[in-house]
Amino acid sequence: MTDACTGPEPGPPDRPAANRVDRADGADRADGMDRVDGADGMDRTGPRAGTVLVARPDNAGDVLLAGPAIRAVAARAREVVLLAGPHGRAAGELLPGVSRVLEWRTPWIDPEPAPVSGAHVTRLIREIRRLAPEQALIFTSFHQSPLPLALLLRLAGTPRIAAISTDYPGSLLDVRRVVDEDGEDADVPEAERMLGLARQAGFDLPPGDDGRLAVRRPLPDAGRLTGPPGYVVVHPGVSAPARAWPAESWARLVRLLAAEGRRVVVTGGPGERVLTASVAGPAAGPADRPAADPLTPGAVAHGLTPGHRAPAGPGSVLDLGGRTNLAELAGVIAGACAVVAANTGPAHLAAAVGTPVVSLFAPVVPAARWAPYGVPSVVLGDQHAPCRGSRARNCPIPGHPCLSSVPAEAVAEAVGRVAAPREATV
Repeated sequence: MTDACTGPEPGPPDRPAANRVDRADGADRADGMDRVDGADGMDRTGPRAGTVLVARPDNAGDVLLAGPAIRAVAARAREVVLLAGPHGRAAGELLPGVSRVLEWRTPWIDPEPAPVSGAHVTRLIREIRRLAPEQALIFTSFHQSPLPLALLLRLAGTPRIAAISTDYPGSLLDVRRVVDEDGEDADVPEAERMLGLARQAGFDLPPGDDGRLAVRRPLPDAGRLTGPPGYVVVHPGVSAPARAWPAESWARLVRLLAAEGRRVVVTGGPGERVLTASVAGPAAGPADRPAADPLTPGAVAHGLTPGHRAPAGPGSVLDLGGRTNLAELAGVIAGACAVVAANTGPAHLAAAVGTPVVSLFAPVVPAARWAPYGVPSVVLGDQHAPCRGSRARNCPIPGHPCLSSVPAEAVAEAVGRVAAPREATV
């Protein structure tokens, strides 16, 4: 049996950061929360800038990868305001060094763009004028342009703007970093690419910062959801169909891991409950049982009733699909021996909490840039498949061979290779 994992005591947690969330569209947060209390935990020494705006307007994983660059800015800034889209806002709330998150949906980057309107653009310009940042850094992926946002920041009066741009920026950028995307810089990890821009703009990591991904600590207590640490997190959901491993392969993986005696926690967002239920398998009994009444090996629990703790029997499977927000998911992942996920946000969240990853990686974007950063990982999938570098959201190759050819047995074996001791989640 290979269930519980043990290891050394973790170091002291970082302090949680003050993190106000505003919206440039004037709407209130749906959850009614405007502020996460606490100190930002950054050691700011030497000459300091005032307010600096940093922008990463796409998905949660992209925002997490900007973490080291943002910490570099925060080490010298009085305040760091993150401009993020609705898909990245929650990740921004978790980043050390971020003082506030300003949410605005960019029509040219957001995966679900709204129609362009003068009112929408005017709201952002008004918010930036009110913020009055001394400078701004625009972080974008290699296939995105920073120039539309740079134009809006100029109209808002931002005096100094930095970005990576292969296109001629005219008067839109004060610091322009040129990256050889197809040459010597082609294999630079995304986190290092953004940190390079921060350094060119005059910001660097403070002494003692190892440059890895990170989130604020303490994280929410995951034990009430999962039981003791030492389980394997299986996250079958993806943001784009081209990155998906077949659902039946995920289900077989869960059965294999449970047969090895591992506890398995299946996670997913609110819209992925049907998927996680099918991957976890049919329920063998209710999940609302006390912690002292563990599931028998191989049993499955779907969801939890408040006031009850998760079962922790060897070989048990717990379905948490739709049951966690991003911070809670971070807590769940932090207690895992390993995470199995596609090239999607939770893989980067695992890297941010130091959990090893088995990455089922479709080569539509380069693994050298986007694989889990700074943690032990195994990348599976045919990285030379015909879809390589296509950035496709839907697989252009019949049968999706880059991932469908990966057997569940190979994934289970990879879990055994990377699984790390784990005692505490926060």
